[in-house]
Amino acid sequence: MVLIFSNKNNAYEETEKADINQLFSTSKAPAAIWPYNKAFFAWDILFCSGQVALDVNTMQLIKWDIELQTRQVCRNISYLLEEYGLSLKNVVKTTIYLRDLTDSKKVNDVYKNYFVLKPARTIIEVSKLQKNALIEIEVIAKR
Repeated sequence: MVLIFSNKNNAYEETEKADINQLFSTSKAPAAIWPYNKAFFAWDILFCSGQVALDVNTMQLIKWDIELQTRQVCRNISYLLEEYGLSLKNVVKTTIYLRDLTDSKKVNDVYKNYFVLKPARTIIEVSKLQKNALIEIEVIAKR
C-alpha cells in the first residue's frame, strides 16, 4: 500500500501502487503519455500540464492545421478541468507554446472563443513539441 495525495478531494489516500494513475486520469481528456500528472491541486489552485491536440479515442495527434489543433487542445483542457469540477471560466493563466509564432493570429481567432474571460497569458515560440504538435497549452485555474 502507498499513501498518496489525491487531487480530486485534497486528501491523502491509501492505495495500491497500480491504482495511482487512476487517481489522476480523466475519462474524456487524453491520458498522460509520459510519467506525470495531467493536473495537480495545490490548495484552491489547479495546475494543468500542457495539452496537445491528441484525440482521446485514438491517442493520435490531429495533424491538419493550427486552427484544428488549437480547437482540440482547448477541448482537451475543458475536459480536464471538468474532471476536477472546473471550467474554462476558472482559468486565470495560460501559457501557449507554438512551433511557429506567425500562427498567433490563427490561434487567437480560436482561443478567444474558448477563453472568453481573457486570463493572463504568455505565448512562446519553441523548436519542437511532443508528438510534433503545432501547439501546446498549459493552464492554471482557481477553484
